[in-house]
Amino acid sequence: MRRTASVASRRSARRLSGSVRRAAPWHDHGMSERKPVAEGLFTWPSDEPQLIGARCTGCGVVTFPAQRSCPNCTGTEMAAELLARRGTLWTWTVQGFLPKSPPYKGPETPKDFAPYGVGYVELPGSVKVETRLTTADPAELRIGREMELVILPFTTADGDELVTFAFQPV
Repeated sequence: MRRTASVASRRSARRLSGSVRRAAPWHDHGMSERKPVAEGLFTWPSDEPQLIGARCTGCGVVTFPAQRSCPNCTGTEMAAELLARRGTLWTWTVQGFLPKSPPYKGPETPKDFAPYGVGYVELPGSVKVETRLTTADPAELRIGREMELVILPFTTADGDELVTFAFQPV
């Protein structure tokens, strides 16, 4: 029996690691009061958030996250650039074990950890972004699938209520 998209989405959301869940737009959940996991990663708060990258004014290479110098030509003239909200899934895998802490700051333990999707999303004309995915379900993920940026709640092991970015299938 084939599941409907809404049922599949709810099931995928439950499969996400306990501290990050698929969410409706941020303004429906009071998330605008939360701070980003790191400053300068994405526009926030915003009805249509975008990742913030940098483009080298010398050679045109785009980086994410933004960098002060170009990894291609070593130039130091970098201009902030808002990246596209949609791209294509370049590759993906499932994170099947609890990430090491640090750097990971989530509250999960090996006992309550739930696998989640991780992938690279290629943004048109710019860069491939390493990102968490909103699903780990192979039926919902395929290379070349259109993906869209979303902002999700994230709670740290210390109880800080933050927001982070992920990409979800369109």
